Amino acid sequence: MKSTIQFGVDHLMANFDPLKFGKIGLVSNDAAFTSSGKRSRIALLEAGFEITKLFSPEHGISAKGADGAFMPNGTDLSTDLPIVSLYGEKLAPSTADLDEIDTVLFDVPDIGLRYYTYLWTLSYVLEECSRNHKRLVILDRPNPLSGVIEGPILDEERCSSFIGRWDIPVRHGCTLGELAKLFNSEKQLKVDLQIIPCLNWQKNMFFSDWNLDFQPTSPAILSWECMLAYPVTAYLEATNLSDGRGSDAPFAQIGAPWLIDTDLTRFSEITTAIDVQPCQFIPEEGKFRGELCLGIKLKVTNPSLYHPTLAGLCLIKTIREQYPKYFAWKPYPTRANPAGTRHLDLLLGVFEAEKLFDSPWNAFLSSVLDLTNTNKWQERVKPHLLY
Repeated sequence: MKSTIQFGVDHLMANFDPLKFGKIGLVSNDAAFTSSGKRSRIALLEAGFEITKLFSPEHGISAKGADGAFMPNGTDLSTDLPIVSLYGEKLAPSTADLDEIDTVLFDVPDIGLRYYTYLWTLSYVLEECSRNHKRLVILDRPNPLSGVIEGPILDEERCSSFIGRWDIPVRHGCTLGELAKLFNSEKQLKVDLQIIPCLNWQKNMFFSDWNLDFQPTSPAILSWECMLAYPVTAYLEATNLSDGRGSDAPFAQIGAPWLIDTDLTRFSEITTAIDVQPCQFIPEEGKFRGELCLGIKLKVTNPSLYHPTLAGLCLIKTIREQYPKYFAWKPYPTRANPAGTRHLDLLLGVFEAEKLFDSPWNAFLSSVLDLTNTNKWQERVKPHLLY
């Protein structure tokens, strides 16, 4: 069946005069395609849009740079355009970068999670467009994890970082266009902001409903199955467990040489929409590189019913209780957080998050259920929704 989903970039090319936008700085990467499968920046150039400069987020223009690694400036081999990295010497474009640009276009596929950094590159672009009086046009894309939301809301005062600058939930249920509207209003940025909406997408739709081929959005999000598992297992970055990076199923399998015969009864009772099976893998990079890891493979059987933040925290609690001599919290250094400290706090958005796991199981579960409640967010974001 042919997909009816149209991305913002498709809508733009079909309905807008390229001359209206003048000289363009495009924030994008190789993960950004049209719905017909052409790389976004190539399609825009062929349609007559005057792109003079590219800006790349984390993972670089190729979307294949290592997680958290410094990305240098460069030249795009496919267009010969200069690339200004927004995950290298700086996280935001400078006044000089924007000086000869009339319009900034933003077209980067997101995956609907607060700690996925493309969103925060957008936040810096918003601020700099405000400061430099530049028009910002967002070519919107559907949220592959649908419009379902799940907390916690980020503690902005104590947990703000490049994996969560402002107080939104972990799973926000929005498109980047909707979040840009919210930020522009709440932060009083007064940006000349235009959202080119995607078409034929509804909030109850997951990526699997789009009838399009999956395009990896970053090096470890290799498949739809990996993307679905990512919000469950991402918190393992803050531990000494492998999250499956360097294997054929990043985030969809976890492990360690000592993870033997884990009893997942309580975990399975709470997370009925996730199937778990024993597995083995040898990571080619990251934790336990070159070592045999015994582990757990996760498969989301019903995306509409799963609660990934709840599941991820319960998974860590289960493993921590069963392997007290082996399990440990661990820093996670990145370009944006070189020391890698307080990584769980920054991922979860909760101050002193490790202390949650010291409580007995029932008290822990009660705390997590409270944290993941998002009723206030629904009311806050409602005026800014486009779909």
